[in-house]
Amino acid sequence: MARTRELAPALALVSTVLCLSWMVVRWPHEWHNLFAWVLTAHFADSESLCVAAMRKIALLTLRWAGPPIALGFLVALAASLAQGGLVLAPKALSFKPQKLSPASNMQRLFSLQAIQRVLKSCIPTAILIYLTATTLAGRWDQIRSLSFAPAKASFLWVLALMFEIMWKGGLIFALWSAADFFIQRFDFERQLRMSKQEVKDESKETDGNPVIRGRIRRLQRQMRKRRMIRETAQATVVVTNPTHFAVALRYVPEEMAAPKVVAKGMNLLAQMIRQQAIWHSVPIVENPPLAQTLYRVVEVGETIPAKLYTAVAEILAFIYRMQANERRRQVPAAISTYAQV
Repeated sequence: MARTRELAPALALVSTVLCLSWMVVRWPHEWHNLFAWVLTAHFADSESLCVAAMRKIALLTLRWAGPPIALGFLVALAASLAQGGLVLAPKALSFKPQKLSPASNMQRLFSLQAIQRVLKSCIPTAILIYLTATTLAGRWDQIRSLSFAPAKASFLWVLALMFEIMWKGGLIFALWSAADFFIQRFDFERQLRMSKQEVKDESKETDGNPVIRGRIRRLQRQMRKRRMIRETAQATVVVTNPTHFAVALRYVPEEMAAPKVVAKGMNLLAQMIRQQAIWHSVPIVENPPLAQTLYRVVEVGETIPAKLYTAVAEILAFIYRMQANERRRQVPAAISTYAQV
């Protein structure tokens, strides 16, 4: 998963500093009471005084340090979960002897990735140093006059200055870690991309060898061509360009609502359709605009669109008249032959 190590510590630092700045108002009073109690307490022996003082100091420290530490831990945990959820990797805890090898550790320490992390960390560190230096330089006169101020006022002023530098530094690290997260995510997605060879290998595994697929497609085209050539023998008319395009139409009024394209082709395939039509005595009509339109608009097996009904109907009417005239001429010839016999 795309993760950045800097985001969780940066957010934990910012939340801890803000929590401490909110609690610092009561610090002087609490610690003042503790020190006053230590100086004025009366015990039978110094050992009892020491134990009681240590207990009070521990409880007070836990009271004031516990909430910021807990808040920082929860914020760091939430930031880690937000980057990719909870990932359990028991194998990472297993013992590996190679991890104890000084050579492998030195190689990992001085690797290119380690150098990149060090250089990447130098940028926010340099910004923080510059921010601290400019803040101290801008208040140098006040720092020199602290020796003349009361102790309590000097302490509060130094504490406020420290908190200012800390929250500004935490904000810098938070912004830098957010930018680093997007950089890590972009780099992670770039690493997940497949190379051209991997795409080819995956295509071979899923779809088969491209050479075999090409051969299958070539055989399928040949089968479609042979089927169209056979269907041309059952066509009603073939519309040509006259040589570049050829479209075979079939129309049976009792079975079809509109003429249907049973074969079409261009150049060599158009010549084969014409030869098949001549061989099976299928009428051939030259109509270049209609042939080009039918070739580009209608697929094999589809009926013609309504806008072409008129043009196709004229051709079919012409074919039917020719066939009727031919039959009328053949009837007298057949009668005369029969009479001679």
